[in-house]
Amino acid sequence: MSQQSPAPAGSGAGRAEAGSAEGGCLCGAVRYRVPLPPLWVAHCHCSMCRRAQGAGYVTWVGTDGERFALISPADTLRQYESSPGATRSFCSRCGTPLFFESKRWPGELHVTLASLDPAVAATLHPQMHAYWSSRAPWIEVGDDLPRGDPPDHG
Repeated sequence: MSQQSPAPAGSGAGRAEAGSAEGGCLCGAVRYRVPLPPLWVAHCHCSMCRRAQGAGYVTWVGTDGERFALISPADTLRQYESSPGATRSFCSRCGTPLFFESKRWPGELHVTLASLDPAVAATLHPQMHAYWSSRAPWIEVGDDLPRGDPPDHG
């Protein structure tokens, strides 16, 4: 994840550039820009994502981590190594979960779909349910998306 300083006044910060989308946390202290189109969009049902989000599953948007830009000051963004080689980032002011990076997927940055600005988020549609065998038993899903686990899921 590249962290850039805030864009200078008048540079376009606060609106998406062609081929990109912006998002941020609940309180607005963390703002970011990601490239479009995304690499993928998927619902993750793994137990770690469920715990980190406090939800039945989380919808992630896979992006090119080299083209990610933090457009707000980095001082409120916090990172937590949730497992060896995997980092989750969140706003230290409001607690919004924002990003996931792992050595397992080099060069990718996963962004929570719900943290993208609503107009863009509404255009991105999940393509599958990942870590399906780990799903919470109380979750009922009524869509026809593929359901599966990565090949090395134990």
